[in-house]
Amino acid sequence: MSRPPILTLPACARARRLTTARGDFAVHEAVPPEGAAPRGTALLIPGYTGSKEDFIALLEPLALAGFRVVAVDGRGQHESGGPRDEAAYAQAELARDVLVQAAAVTAEAAGPLHLLGHSLGGLISRAAVLRDPAPFSSLTLMSSGPAAITPAQQARTKLLVDALRVMDMESVWQAMRESDARAAAGVGDGAAGTPEVADIADTPEVPDATAAFLHRRWTGTVPEQLIATGRQLIAEPDRVAELAAVPLPKHVLSGTVDYAWPVTLMERMAVRLGARHTVIEGAEHSPNAERPLETARALAEFWAAAGD
Repeated sequence: MSRPPILTLPACARARRLTTARGDFAVHEAVPPEGAAPRGTALLIPGYTGSKEDFIALLEPLALAGFRVVAVDGRGQHESGGPRDEAAYAQAELARDVLVQAAAVTAEAAGPLHLLGHSLGGLISRAAVLRDPAPFSSLTLMSSGPAAITPAQQARTKLLVDALRVMDMESVWQAMRESDARAAAGVGDGAAGTPEVADIADTPEVPDATAAFLHRRWTGTVPEQLIATGRQLIAEPDRVAELAAVPLPKHVLSGTVDYAWPVTLMERMAVRLGARHTVIEGAEHSPNAERPLETARALAEFWAAAGD
């Protein structure tokens, strides 16, 4: 689970609903300063258990670099809502959502459209590009690998999926908090949590406002979305060769450490894709939240080159 370092939107951004052919989605939108020449739009897709808030710290630096930024709550995530039906969250359905989101944002402003997916969002973004690359000027896969997550993380994610089938969201949340507290105290293995949902206990390093937000986001997410997308993380096939055949500038960005996909694996994926590879020093699975300024700088440089 990404922990946003800040929760307040900068002056350049607003919360709104994005109306598309497949329904409305909650978004955060940031725009460049008045009078600045726009360099394009970036559509940001969050990861498992995530939301648009994971990108708040990127909004202002990217807007100052000349990019309009639209960060999305996907179907069933946080404030977008969705049906209580696992089939609605099949990867093909989520990819179609990205394509209609792309159509909606480009209808509002012309110019290059750059797609970024974080973690699970990278797998969904990849599926969208493979379905139809035409709307996009580039694709960035942030902390997202070539296929399923590592075996250890598959096991932990399966525990969460199994729990969500028999427990309500609040009960799962409390169980994860207890597991995290035991792990922090060195008692047991903390296996009830998953990497994306770990470290959510009320510890001194988590501000009260952040803890309250993480809880609110968790309970606002549709459990069937978490079940269906958790299974995708466990079983995703390697589609790198397919993606490499798409004539689109590509960027693989990660931290120096990653629990879901080893950084060396993402490095090899970048080579297979013929993609730019950026490693953000001091970051782990969420460079967007852990090193936002460095991440924004790398993204802006790539998008400027890809949009030329």
